[in-house]
Amino acid sequence: MITVHFVSIASDGARHETSVQTLPGQSLMDAASDAGIDGIAADCGGLLTCATCHVMVCAPWFGQLPPVSSDEQAMLDFTAIQQTESSRLSCQIQLTEELDGMTVKLPATQY
Repeated sequence: MITVHFVSIASDGARHETSVQTLPGQSLMDAASDAGIDGIAADCGGLLTCATCHVMVCAPWFGQLPPVSSDEQAMLDFTAIQQTESSRLSCQIQLTEELDGMTVKLPATQY
């Protein structure tokens, strides 16, 4: 099992962190969906045809991910909030043992 931390910021500025234990080999989006994480809509179910699983990957984890593909970059252009240097689509992040402890920030909205 590996642990992934999802961080959201409430409208009052309060930080909320939810930790999820999951098996390596699935996507970050699937781990979030299976755990009922609010903030990951995943409308297309991971088919890379929407941008509703947008996350910002915290350092040092971002540097451990494979580069963004051209298809993923094209979809990132449609995120509801402006993308950052650490923006990724969680459907494109395959969880591995090396990502145990990864922290991602959730955008205020996916729409």
